[in-house]
Amino acid sequence: MAEYAKIFKAYDIRGTVPDELDEGVAEAVGAAFVRLTGAPAVVTVHDMRTSSAPLAEAFGHGAASQGADVVSAGLGSTDMLYYASGSLGLPGAMITASHNPAKYNGIKLCRAGARPVGAETGLAQLREMAETGVRAAPGTPGSIQARDLLSGYAAHLKTLVDLSGIRPLTVAVDAGNGMAGHTVPRVFDGLPITVVPLYFDLDGTFPNHEANPIDPKNLVDLQRAVVDSGADIGLAFDGDADRCFVVDERGEIVSPSVLTALIAVAELAREPGATIIHNLITSRAVPEIVTEHGGTPVRTRVGHSFIKAEMADAGAIFGGEHSGHFYFRDFWFADSGMLAALHVLAALGSQDGPLSPLLSAYARYRASGEINSEVRDQRAATERVRAAFAGREGVAMDELDGLTVGCDRWWFNLRPSNTEPLLRLNVEAPDEATLTDVRDQVLRIVLDDAG
Repeated sequence: MAEYAKIFKAYDIRGTVPDELDEGVAEAVGAAFVRLTGAPAVVTVHDMRTSSAPLAEAFGHGAASQGADVVSAGLGSTDMLYYASGSLGLPGAMITASHNPAKYNGIKLCRAGARPVGAETGLAQLREMAETGVRAAPGTPGSIQARDLLSGYAAHLKTLVDLSGIRPLTVAVDAGNGMAGHTVPRVFDGLPITVVPLYFDLDGTFPNHEANPIDPKNLVDLQRAVVDSGADIGLAFDGDADRCFVVDERGEIVSPSVLTALIAVAELAREPGATIIHNLITSRAVPEIVTEHGGTPVRTRVGHSFIKAEMADAGAIFGGEHSGHFYFRDFWFADSGMLAALHVLAALGSQDGPLSPLLSAYARYRASGEINSEVRDQRAATERVRAAFAGREGVAMDELDGLTVGCDRWWFNLRPSNTEPLLRLNVEAPDEATLTDVRDQVLRIVLDDAG
């Protein structure tokens, strides 16, 4: 029997197949989703995992049992689901476990207009309904119709970025055997781009490396390919292609904070004075650059639900996270790794120089990256850090998300994991010596279990 409490997470449904998540669960969730939304129709998209098409079909049958029509879009990325939901005005489901190993799968849900569904916006209620069971509605079941939305998705993205007149570019792309192998050829079609493809074969067993570009070890092949092929840029996508990471022409990994600043400047040129959202572990350079270009930076917690909610409340034109998620008001406030990639290609292709000097203006500080420490007591360790830095001259603290401590030269954030006994540390400073000093001070305190 499915353990609904285990597979229903804060933002989606995810578990191992078939012992935690099977077609019966997917069908029950599909039926409950229609009851929850009251929608006359829903749209489904699925990734390349062997279990994804059967789960999508089962979800569709559950939705149809409630009288809703189902638009079955087949293979696609998560941001293609957002396009489908936004353009068709329908709630939708994406069958994917993103970058998780092959034994996992999941269901990401959104209301019409790509509005997110999380624990506080319907997911908890949906779990209760699916677990209890929803009887078939009286009357005729809804229809299930296949529909190709990939072409419309690709065309729509290219209306949101000015790619006219860009110079020819050689672009290495690591799809990680995920959905970018399906979407990149269609999106790049017609652009002056020569693609150096890595792992475009759709394979949910991920035979080459994890489809998780936030881990540097999964970018090694792309870095090598960029240098060996003389490419102008490298792009890496995760399994469902909603996140994008960039490698410059030297094979160096580009910080997502740098990309956030770059895209923010482009969006502010299009709409002067607009609001830009950034999460609290994004580089301090982002709000500085946004302000310098006449925009209004707004700081938020880590996590897509907080970013999307803050963007909608503030009417922000763009939002960026250090995890490689980039959100666009004109894409229904949803995130799209592909749209972010197009923005970077537009900036690179509109000038003659290589990528690294173009981005140098947006990279002002040294960052530690996220450092995870296993601790017995997250709260006690955090309190030790708070006590150690409290009262220091010029130091300020806040608790928007975990503990953030900073002064005019450096800052750090210490956040507890929600699922593991870990504390996550991010440090930023103007130089390597200061960065190392602050990082080591915090880690000594965190790991001092005798404290």
